[in-house]
Amino acid sequence: MGQREEVSAQDSRVPAVAQLGEKRSRSAERYAARRGGSAIDNRTTRQEGYAISQKKRKGIEECFGWLKTIALLRKVRHRGTLKVDWIFTFACAAYNLVRMRNLMRSVVPT
Repeated sequence: MGQREEVSAQDSRVPAVAQLGEKRSRSAERYAARRGGSAIDNRTTRQEGYAISQKKRKGIEECFGWLKTIALLRKVRHRGTLKVDWIFTFACAAYNLVRMRNLMRSVVPT
């Protein structure tokens, strides 16, 4: 087996210049969202893992966006850990059902 790379995913709002230099010195890759004026240059963005990381990140952001807007979890109307946990689980199950419906619609011709 080959040598395993160290990979670190990080939100782009965190100051990254110092951390990026430190991780490059350890030959670790850092995958974060790239915006204009970012500390991430082409050495990172041209990697295959960066593209994979961005696709996975889009899926996660899509799910939480749905939960905030459609499932009304932006402002939780329940109090208490058990109730909030239950409503979050219920909303995630609903999202999975919607996602399965959309996946089935794209696979099965009608």
